[in-house]
Amino acid sequence: MANQKDRVKFNVGGKTFETTASTIAVAGRRSFFGALFDKNWNLQPDHSNEYFINRDPDRFGVLLNLLRTGKLYIPSNIPEKLIYDEALFYGLLDHIRSAKWGPFDGNSLRLSQSITNYSADVGTVIRASPHGGCCVAHGNVVHVYDWMLEEHPPVNLDYQKVNDVGWVDEETFAVSASERQGGGGGIGLFSASTGELRHRFQVTSGDQLKGYTAGALCSSSDQSFSSYRSESKEYRICVWDKVTGKQIDFYHENIGQSLDIERLQWLHGTNCLMVASLFSTKEKNFSLINLWDVRGKKKVWKWSERWNAPSEDGLLKQQVRDVIAMEGANSICVVNEYEDLGFLDLRNPEEVRWVKGTGKFKMRNGQSDVKLALQDGQLFLLMDDRISVFCGPDWELTSRLRRPDGVLLCDISLGGDRLGFLLCPGRGMCLIDGRPHDHLSSSSSYLS
Repeated sequence: MANQKDRVKFNVGGKTFETTASTIAVAGRRSFFGALFDKNWNLQPDHSNEYFINRDPDRFGVLLNLLRTGKLYIPSNIPEKLIYDEALFYGLLDHIRSAKWGPFDGNSLRLSQSITNYSADVGTVIRASPHGGCCVAHGNVVHVYDWMLEEHPPVNLDYQKVNDVGWVDEETFAVSASERQGGGGGIGLFSASTGELRHRFQVTSGDQLKGYTAGALCSSSDQSFSSYRSESKEYRICVWDKVTGKQIDFYHENIGQSLDIERLQWLHGTNCLMVASLFSTKEKNFSLINLWDVRGKKKVWKWSERWNAPSEDGLLKQQVRDVIAMEGANSICVVNEYEDLGFLDLRNPEEVRWVKGTGKFKMRNGQSDVKLALQDGQLFLLMDDRISVFCGPDWELTSRLRRPDGVLLCDISLGGDRLGFLLCPGRGMCLIDGRPHDHLSSSSSYLS
């Protein structure tokens, strides 16, 4: 039982609430309550020994119960969005998200929500933001959603094709686009809340501005990186300062061996940039992966493979379709269209451990996307109409989520404390939930 000194009274909009200081402390120092009781503020209660807050009492009661129990219960007479708005005022959004979603478990995937107000297509990309929202880019338009999945003003690049989207922080994101005849292309930095162009990342050679096609994007804590292709087929990597937006470097020494750079990923532990080029036709297949030391401006690791012999069905069995760095496992994972996973040792590029895939789930057409994602030590593979989850030291297949209607999935993104986002051509965006649940089998879950 709380003692008298531990008790705290609030008068919220004329209604009195009594709780304990230890309950209020759960809100954290960066919340409204942390500021309220900060010793530098020295706020005193009124003559009734209450702290007055000029806000809605019913919504306050929901949030107070959240601090007491860690659980979120919203009465049917209060719109959910109003609770989120109130949580924003009190600085409790992190508590709301934690209670609403809980820990992410890939073996408990299920459909949570869908947005179908536009038509996604193969080649469309989706990127989860650091704080639960996402961007969906298709054609020349980028749709932006906050963590409540409310759509913000979209970004329209007129006749320029969007190639990639990368979050710089929770409020800004970069968009890369193709150069078209007469100009355009490059990278723009946009506001997530308004869609306003904040900055254009430019490339200079000497004193001259250069037009270019920007592709893959990624960021470190202080720099932004983008692949670069000029009209004359020069392949480079551009580097900008995230704060000033100024170009600070231009990597070009055999970085991609005259190949399109399709994947960039920053490795925080080694301060290196993973650069991947994947080139495939029916006649030949070439994969090149480098680790680029940003400080030393040199390659420190390289893996390449070339296969020229097609299999009986005309497909290259070893065709690498996607790649992702896994720093915690000291490896880089590659995948082909037969779900074969190859794990490349970051300490020795000659060592490759292959995990045989199912084979029977061969892609149904050449346009199908294959995507890898990593979250909390679990590896996710999107292919055709399913998501496969691999766990453990040997990366064993532990669950699979499939669409019963066979509709293809074209991209997946996991990020921040949000769950997961999927894109379905012709069906828009789906949100997948990874909270444990009893009514779905982990080995036979369905996305409907």
